[in-house]
Amino acid sequence: MPNARRRPRAARGRPAGRVATRQNILRTAIQMFAQHGYAGARIEKISHAAGSTDRMIYYYFGSKENLFIAVIETIYEELGHAESALELAGLDPAMSLRAIVRFTWEHYRAHPEMLALLNNENLMQGRHVARSKRVKELSFPLLSILSGVLARGVRENVFRRGITARDTYIAICSIGYFYLSNKHTLSAFLGTNLMTPAALERWPAVMEQVILRFVSLDGPAAWARS
Repeated sequence: MPNARRRPRAARGRPAGRVATRQNILRTAIQMFAQHGYAGARIEKISHAAGSTDRMIYYYFGSKENLFIAVIETIYEELGHAESALELAGLDPAMSLRAIVRFTWEHYRAHPEMLALLNNENLMQGRHVARSKRVKELSFPLLSILSGVLARGVRENVFRRGITARDTYIAICSIGYFYLSNKHTLSAFLGTNLMTPAALERWPAVMEQVILRFVSLDGPAAWARS
């Protein structure tokens, strides 16, 4: 009897095919949850789109809720990996901060599914994120990078003291996230198309100016007293 070929094996002794199957389900779930929301993305829809079965989804993730938690963790993890790859060496503090602002804007633009998923999770009052054991850890990369940039700016006497990486990060995210998440309603309300190439080119420059004014030594006196 001829020897049967062994299947290639992945990390921790699992067959490589199983890793690929789990990853395929996860990638499909990201798109389905983004398009249809948590309620609309039923397990049978996800398994059909992934070319898999309901049984395999339950095998890998245990429940729809656990699958959605894995989806949220994945989008944050991918954001963290991209943030960690930022090349800031040789840039002064102001240019480093500009690079972080631009990165955040471009990541949001390149990943509309992330915005859709976070919008949906916020409508559910963050109940899945609250169950995640990993999400808090995944915020570390950019907060660490921002802390270093702000500290350098203080040492070089270009940024004010007392500004935290957390506040700066929230400010950066808010300005970019709000623009893209509300592009349709804002365009209608303001009577202008916010998604033209010219508008999309202009907005990150506005973001940079706002954030740099926030951290600079000649920023608002009210913030300096905080």
